[in-house]
Amino acid sequence: MEVLGQITLEKFMRKHARAKTPLSCWLQDAKDAEWKTTQDIRNRYNSADFLSDDRVVFNIGGNNFRLVVIVRYQNGIVMIQKIGTHAEYDQWKLD
Repeated sequence: MEVLGQITLEKFMRKHARAKTPLSCWLQDAKDAEWKTTQDIRNRYNSADFLSDDRVVFNIGGNNFRLVVIVRYQNGIVMIQKIGTHAEYDQWKLD
């Protein structure tokens, strides 16, 4: 997959050092993936949550961090929408 918005992840990792390793692993996984359907993601990340508009919420680093992306399956693109701590995620309005 092509991952857009990686600068958002880089900024977050500079602020939250504990997120660096798990986010780097997720990023490499996403780049290596060929997700065609939500089931492809579920097969690798069974704790992922699927929202409207092709948004996916990933639990990162033992559920310490939440990553929200938009997946354009037909184009092979993942767009970083939001990253935060679990506490920050609880405050987001993701309807």
